[in-house]
Amino acid sequence: MKKKLSLLLAGALVAASLAGCGGGGGAAAPAAPAAGGDAAAAPAAPAADSGSAAAELNLIIASNQTSLDNPYSYGMDKFKEVLEDISGGKISVTVHKGTLGENENELIEKLEMGAASMVVASPGFMTAIGVPEVDIFSLNYLFDSFDHWEKCLDGEFGEKMKATVSEKTGNNFRIMAYWSSSVRDYYGKKDITKPDDLKGMTIRTQSSQVQQDFWKACGAIPTSVAWGELYQALQQGVVDSAENDYTSFMLKEHHKTDNGKHIAETHHDYTTRLLLMSGNFYDSLTDEQKGWIDEAVEACTQEEREVVYRMFKESKEKVIADGAIVTEFDDLDIDAFKALALPIQDKFAEDNNMTAELEMIRAAAE
Repeated sequence: MKKKLSLLLAGALVAASLAGCGGGGGAAAPAAPAAGGDAAAAPAAPAADSGSAAAELNLIIASNQTSLDNPYSYGMDKFKEVLEDISGGKISVTVHKGTLGENENELIEKLEMGAASMVVASPGFMTAIGVPEVDIFSLNYLFDSFDHWEKCLDGEFGEKMKATVSEKTGNNFRIMAYWSSSVRDYYGKKDITKPDDLKGMTIRTQSSQVQQDFWKACGAIPTSVAWGELYQALQQGVVDSAENDYTSFMLKEHHKTDNGKHIAETHHDYTTRLLLMSGNFYDSLTDEQKGWIDEAVEACTQEEREVVYRMFKESKEKVIADGAIVTEFDDLDIDAFKALALPIQDKFAEDNNMTAELEMIRAAAE
C-alpha cells in the first residue's frame, strides 16, 4: 500500500505543481520521493539551535508561506509554544515558514518521507492519490459564513472526512485539524456584480475541476498561473482576473496592478486547509505524547482561525487604503452565482456517493 501510494503521490505532486493550484502554488515540482517512502519514519531532527538537546521527541511543523504575518505562521508558533510548555520540554518543535519549500507539493513529499512531522496543505492533492471525496472542500458556495464553516468542520462532517482520508491513504495522512485560509473573492480588471459580467474574461483559478466548472459556467476562461508568478501575470495582462482571499492577495500586492484593483466580494469559497500528520507516526507515540500534541493542536487551531478572521478585516481596509475599488457582498447578485454552483455541488455529491455529506452541510446552515 505504501509503495503504491508513494508512486501515486509522486505523480500527483508533479501535476499539482504544473497546475499552479491553490493560494500558495509554485513553479517546478521537486524530485519524486523514493519508491516505498515510509510516512511513519521518524521526523528529521531540528536545527541545533532549537533548544531540543534534552527533548525526548523533536517535531518539525511547516507551511509554504514565508510571510511572518500569514495566519499559518501565527498558528505554527502557537503550536510550538503550547506543546513545549505542556510537555515540560520533553517535546521540542522546529517551525519552518516556507523554509522547507514554498510549494505545498514539496511539503507533502517531506511529510511522506518523514522529513517533516506536520504540514499545512490544501486538500486538493489527495484527489489524485485516490481520495476524490476531498474535492468537496473545493465546491463554491458550500458554506455561507465562517460560523457555518466551523460548525461543519468541527462537527460530524469534519469527523467523517478525517476517517475517509485516514482509511483511503492507509493512515499515511491523518487530519489533525482544519485551518482556514479565509474566504475567496474575485479581483480583476473591471467591476462585476453578476456572472454575465465575467463572460470572455480569463481568470486564474485553483486546479480543482469543480472550481473550473463553476467559472466556466459564469462564462469565464479558467487559466493556470503559479501563485508566485501571478503578480506579473496581472500586471502584464496575461490574465484578466483572479480569485483569492483579501489577506493573500494583499500580502502579494495583486490589488496594486491594473488587472487586480477591482474587487467583488463574491465570497464563493470559505476555504479549508488541512493540518496533516502521518497517522502511522502519530499511532507510534505514547498516550502522553498524543495528549500533549492534541492539546497543542486545539490551541494552535483556535489561534490560526482568530488571526484569519482578524486579518480579513484588516486586509480589506489595507487594499481600500491602497486605492482598490471594492464592490460589497450585498451589492452583488449572489443568488445568480449560487444558482450556477448548486448543480455542480449536486453532481459532485452524486458522482462520489456523498449526498448525505452534502445534505449534512446544507442542514447546518439552517
